[in-house]
Amino acid sequence: MAWLSPAISADEGAPTISGSTFAPTVPNKLPLPNNAPNDMVWIPGGEFSMGCKLPSTGFCTAATMNAVNDAQPIHRVYVDGFWMDKTDVTNEQFAKFVNATGYVTVAEIAPTKEQFPTAPPENLVAGSVVFTPTAQPVPLNDYSRWWRYIKGANWRHPTGPDSDLHGKEKYPVVQVCYTDAVAYAKWAGKRLPTEAEWEFAGRGGLSGKTYAWGDELKPEGKWMANTYQGQFPLKDTGDDGFAGLAPVGQFPPNGYGLYDMAGNVWQWCSDWYRSDYYARLKFAGVVVARNPSGPDNDPDDSQPQHVQRGGSFLCTDQYCTRYMMGTRGKGDFDTGNNNVGFRCVISATDWQPADLATNQGVSTASTPAAP
Repeated sequence: MAWLSPAISADEGAPTISGSTFAPTVPNKLPLPNNAPNDMVWIPGGEFSMGCKLPSTGFCTAATMNAVNDAQPIHRVYVDGFWMDKTDVTNEQFAKFVNATGYVTVAEIAPTKEQFPTAPPENLVAGSVVFTPTAQPVPLNDYSRWWRYIKGANWRHPTGPDSDLHGKEKYPVVQVCYTDAVAYAKWAGKRLPTEAEWEFAGRGGLSGKTYAWGDELKPEGKWMANTYQGQFPLKDTGDDGFAGLAPVGQFPPNGYGLYDMAGNVWQWCSDWYRSDYYARLKFAGVVVARNPSGPDNDPDDSQPQHVQRGGSFLCTDQYCTRYMMGTRGKGDFDTGNNNVGFRCVISATDWQPADLATNQGVSTASTPAAP
């Protein structure tokens, strides 16, 4: 829970290795399984090129260049087929989980001095991290300027105690940390995707495209994801139709029928994060990584982090362009904020309709109305 400490960490040490190229995606040819889980889509799996390179067209900002550093080199990966939620888990669905189990999220529990001996006393209260727009332009080299630890912020009160979920049942649940997401997934008979599964699914069958939908940010002038417009971090002008968080499924799905695989909220993956993980695969001579589950956690890492994917409504070419497909994010496993959510998957070998038939009402994704 790094936000309990005055120290703020930043991206550093990620290798920049060029020369890799994208090769075609080779999906598995197995027939579509029967008895699909509610509100999930089949992802066939197969072999693909994983990672990100600088766009070959358009204006490349410093934010874009920084975003690809830990997403290189491009490398070949194989994943088995699996089911994936059509959308991020919503407030409505997370509430079913909490009501059924009595689960209390990490943000609803006050941390202790024993856990965080160097934390300032004012931060030893139940709460979470909230994006707070600034009143005037600020340098973009210190994100503590626009993030605040807010007492009483949690999934029920995403931006603080004065906020609630009224009318936001179909919004993605936020203020859930990795631990909370895993608990939900286990209850629903699912799990979080690996980073490789997430990227295979996010690409929607395309290979090497800058975005989940192709190489143009706004094809024919149409916004394809909920991102940040306006001067960051002063005001999101909402040119894409939403100033801030949006309900799930408001933009066209990708080639596999998945919504919001770019923008709106970051999505937790099961892998531990290492900036040099892709480089290590290359140096180890791995030609095709089969069903990779990420690196082992570094026991010397004082702030272990898990991978996040997809970017959020705060992504902008002024600061963070990680709505680009293949780029990587990360977060402390015990810390949520108001632009991070998740979706779940089920391995093909784990899906047993007869056993889970009584649990169909707890599907973790709502089918959105047509955009």
